Amino acid sequence: MSVLIPRKTDGFVSRTIAGDVIIVPVRGGVGDLDAIFTLNSVGATIWQLIDGGTPIERLAAAVSSEYEVTEAAAAADVQEFVELLTRKGLLAAESSTDAGQEAKP
Repeated sequence: MSVLIPRKTDGFVSRTIAGDVIIVPVRGGVGDLDAIFTLNSVGATIWQLIDGGTPIERLAAAVSSEYEVTEAAAAADVQEFVELLTRKGLLAAESSTDAGQEAKP
């Protein structure tokens, strides 16, 4: 069985300000202020947990525990969040097998 493991892409800097995470794309050493992303506390929690080695299921379990929502609701929300940030270019999601080996397409 394969699992989806998101990782942050290069070219962005992030800072936490008053509990929100601000993400700014950096191009040519200059911040692109027209494309700033602001994450609320739930998004910030997920963002901070994304390390390129933690599968979506574990991210959802952490969100479920932290925010007292069902694992099913957390899983749906984390999946949607990861898909959105992948479309925006902030994340890349890779599949791997449970044994930790990369899945073949």
